This record gives sequence, C-alpha cells and structure tokens, in this order.
Amino acid sequence: MIVSMQDKGEALLSKCSKGFKSLVRRKQVDSVHVRREGHQLARKLTALDLTAIGVGTTIGAGVYVLVGTVAREHTGPARTVSFLIAGLAAALSTFCYAELASRCPSAGSAYHYAYICIGESVAWLIGWSLILEYTIGGAAIARGISPNMALFLGGEGNLPAFLVRHTIPQLGVVMDPCAAILVLIVTFLLCAGIKESSLVQTIVTTVNVCAMLFIIVAGGYLACKTGWVGYELHGRFFPFGLNGMLAGSAIVFFSYIGFDAVTGAAEETKRPLRDLPLGIGMTLTLCCILYMLVSVVIVGLVPYYALNPDTPISSAFSANGMQWAAQALYIVTAGAVTALCASLMGSLLPQPRLLMAMARDGLLPAFFSDISTRTQVPVKSTVTTGMLAAVLAFFMDVSELSGMVSVGTLLAFTVVAISILILRYSPPEEVPLPSSLQQFIDSVRKQLDDDSQSMERKEFNDADIVEQRPSQSEYGEASIQYPLIEKQFCEDKQNPRRRRNIAIWNIALFCIGVLVLTSAASVEYLPSLVHFSLGAVGAAILLCSLVVLACLNQDEARHSFGHTGGFLCPFVPFLPAACILINSYLLMSLGVGTWIRVSIWLIMGALVYISYGWRHSSLTNAVYVPMAYLDHIYRASSSHQV
Repeated sequence: MIVSMQDKGEALLSKCSKGFKSLVRRKQVDSVHVRREGHQLARKLTALDLTAIGVGTTIGAGVYVLVGTVAREHTGPARTVSFLIAGLAAALSTFCYAELASRCPSAGSAYHYAYICIGESVAWLIGWSLILEYTIGGAAIARGISPNMALFLGGEGNLPAFLVRHTIPQLGVVMDPCAAILVLIVTFLLCAGIKESSLVQTIVTTVNVCAMLFIIVAGGYLACKTGWVGYELHGRFFPFGLNGMLAGSAIVFFSYIGFDAVTGAAEETKRPLRDLPLGIGMTLTLCCILYMLVSVVIVGLVPYYALNPDTPISSAFSANGMQWAAQALYIVTAGAVTALCASLMGSLLPQPRLLMAMARDGLLPAFFSDISTRTQVPVKSTVTTGMLAAVLAFFMDVSELSGMVSVGTLLAFTVVAISILILRYSPPEEVPLPSSLQQFIDSVRKQLDDDSQSMERKEFNDADIVEQRPSQSEYGEASIQYPLIEKQFCEDKQNPRRRRNIAIWNIALFCIGVLVLTSAASVEYLPSLVHFSLGAVGAAILLCSLVVLACLNQDEARHSFGHTGGFLCPFVPFLPAACILINSYLLMSLGVGTWIRVSIWLIMGALVYISYGWRHSSLTNAVYVPMAYLDHIYRASSSHQV
C-alpha cells in the first residue's frame, strides 16, 4: 500500500512537472515546417511602406486635441520638452523591438518574441491582450471618425441619412453606421493585398502629415509676425514645475503607441534585417519631430492658459486675427479625419497576422492560419476581425474600454524588453522539432556523441604532452601573476550553465523589484511608512540584480541566435531595464477599474488556453534537441528525402 501511494505521488509529481514544462516551452525562431507547406505571406513591403504604416498608426487625431489639454493643465510652454522626454522613453522600446524584429522576422510581433524567448504561457497572455487591444482600438477609432467627418462637412445635418448616428431609447444604445461602414471598407482593402492596402495607407498618411506641416509652417509664420507671445511669460517656462512636465510626458507617451504595428508586417517585408529596424526608427523619429514642432508653434501663438482645450489649433489661429481661420479649421479637421483613417488601418492590419501566427502554433483553430493563394494575405482572419470590429463600432460606445487598449501595448513593451535580457544572457539552448524527425534526431545524436567520445580520448592521450610543458595560458605571464583571474576565467568558460542560471534568477529578481517599486509608487491609499518601506525594498532588489547582470558576461550563443547581421540593442542591460521600469510604472498607473476589466479578459483567455491551446499546441509532441544539432538534423532529413 505504501509503495502504491509512493507510485501515485511520483505520478502526480511527474504530471505537475510536465504541465509546468508545457507552460514554459519555447519554439524556434522560424516556422520552417509551415513555410515548406506553402503557407506564406507576400514579401512586398519596403522601409518606406513600413514607415507609412507606423506613422499612420501612431499619429492619431488625439494630437489635434492633446496639445491644448496637456499645455493648459500640466506643462505650459514646456509641452515640447514633455513630448521629447516621452519620445526618448518610447525609443527604449523601439531599440528592443528593432533587435527582435530583425532576429525573428515572422508574424506575431511581441507574441512571437515572447514565445521564442520566454515561453508559451506568457506568449499566450501577450497574444490574448493584443487581440483585445486591436479589437477595441479599431472600434474606438472608427467611432471617432463620424463626428470629425460631420464637423468637416459643417454639421451632422449635412451627413447622408444612412451615416447619421441613431439612438435606441429603450436600450440606450447609440448606433454608428458610419463607423461600421468605414471598418468594412478598410477590411476590404486589407483583403485586397498587402501592397494595395499599404499604398492606400501611404496616401492617407501623406495627407495627414501635410496637414500637420501646414499647421507648422502657417503657425510659425504667424508666430514670427507676432513675436512668439506665448513664450513671453517672464521666466515661467515651467509654470507647473518639474512634476507637471513629467506628468505631461506620461500622458503624451501614449501618443507614440503604434510603431509596434510595423513589426506585425515583418513576414511581408522584402529585406527584414534592414527594413524593419529602419521602419521602426523612422516612424518614431518622424512622429517625435512632428509632435514637437506642432507644440512649439501652437504654444508660441497664444499663452498656454488661453488655449481652447477642445480645439486648440484652430483657436490659436483665430486668436491672432487670421482671416482664413475657418479654412484652417477645415484643414485641421481633414487632418484629424485622415489621421483616424490611417490609425484604423494600422489597428486592423496586425490582428489577422497575430491570429494567423497563433493558429500556426496550434493555440487557435487552423481556420485563422489560412492564407489566400491569390492575394497572399490571411483573408479569413481579416474578415473575422473586421466583422467583429464593425459590430462593436456599430453598437457599442467603447470609449470607457479605451484604457484597456493601453494595457495590451504596455504589457507587450515590457515583455519585449525582458526578452532582450533573456536573449543576451540566456538564449534558448534547445529547439523543438516535430516528432516525425525522431529517427534523424537519434542518428545525429549518436553520431555526434561518438565524435565527442573520440575527441575526449584524443585529448586524454595528449594530456601527458601538455603536462611536460610549462604551465601557460592564452594570457601568457598574466596567469602566473594573477592566478585568481585565470581561475575565474576558466570557471566562467567551464560553467556556462551556472552563469546562465545566475542571469535568469537576477532577471526574475529585477522584475520582482520593479513590480514592488512601481506598486509602491502608484498605490495612493497606503500609509507613508509602507510606501517608503516597499519602495526601498523594491529599489534595493532592482539595483542589486541590475548590478549583477551588468557584471556578468553576455552569452556567446547570442551571436548565432536567429537571423544574424541585423540591428543590436545598445546599452544592455541598462536600456531594457529602463524600458521595463517605465512601462511597468505606466501599467500600474492605469487605475483599478481598468485592471478589473483587463483581469476578466485575461481569465477568459486562460480558460481558452487550458481548454484548447494547451492541448492543441504544435509543441505538444515536439522533441527538443540542442541548437548545435539543428543543421545536422536538417541535412540528414534533406538527404533522405532526395
């Protein structure tokens, strides 16, 4: 009986261990087996196309309103500095995305990177969060187009009857047919092909950028004539102090969200190693420059406290006696409409590719992975997501749920930065292969083991010769003068696994320290002593783990991980660490209501994963082999097929 209980305990422990391993199992960089079956997207996008997608997605209509609200309530004339600081903070994530995009140029963006570097469960969490972001974000953008279009046409009464919003009094629902129709039009464009949709995106984005350039040039001309009266405040460039400027930076940071849409089209890029980092970098640079120039001009036209928070740009022109201020309003409104249309296209573009990537990996039904042979885009996924976004845009006012959009993006930014740390200090040692290659795996493993044993025998036979010679190392006399240095060097060379384990534990400790510190900084109802204590503990854990990471050597395997020769993130581990800290703080600052709604969505996602994704994952029966065996196994299988 005791033996039977022991057997049951061992069986239960084995099941738990297997279940945990399945949560952290990682896939290899490229889905080779999928591409061999012919399921591939068309590689037609250039760096210019990617930049148009990124800029169009990032510059929404919010900038036409946000410049006034932030200046009046938080920054004053220092709003330009706030945009610069927010741009630098966003650049931290840009560097991380650029390296992973060039190393792992496949569809799925942050989901794909998390699956390769962290594990399946975290990848599912990110993918599920991004599904929510793209769906709600697309619906919210679409519902914002109709009022701006009505303003452009001179009022809602000038809209065609079938586009006017209607209210159902019994249900309190405001139906927006204009929003739904626009979503369906964008869905049709995305189904037509990536090159066709990117061409439309480029045209719409160009109109939006031209509207902003008009504001900059015309506003700068007026400001020069009037003497930049908005800055004549007798030294009050920071009327709300440093805290106000930083608070404004936190608000306008969300104006830079959207550049990650570039990585969603990674599999459709002609030269991903060059064009993806270039597209991401150009997107952020152009957006930051445009934001700052608009801020400089508008604040220079009128004092910050005189800006109209609802229509800051047109009111700034009117305040300077501009005779054609009404025409300027049309240009600004046209810019807002085109900005929203470009953002709508950018929001609906990545989601079908995300669903396709998740379906390829078996976490979603294979229906979503089908690619049209004619247009070479995932038509079924595109139509499904477009219909869902159209229904939401038609029936629901999703403005209250818009905060949930930021959660998905900030979670993705955080996980991408963590992935950079893992890639540099402990990249995957093993890769999964389908069980159909088992015979080749066994053959290669036996052959390499035999070669390793013969090499060991040769080294053993040569040991006598080495012992008769004077003890020297590759450092020459340094080994005699500094024996501890050589000992440490040899231990580091001989114990890479120990160094990897130290790195992983310190990355985990760093994340815990960030969580404790940002929680202490964000929660307001705690006593001051608890605030200080938690903050001190979190900061101590954070700094100690970061110092250890900085002292460790990065893993040599990082040089051969993924596609080599692309962009490399600088200042590791400090840059990814700063990225994790900033994004975690913004996540903690989103509010309890937002987190409650997000938690409900994530619980639903966990149930879907347990009931379907975990059981149907393509890695369920995969065989993990060392990275060094990979080329030998593929060569053996290829020669067998020939």
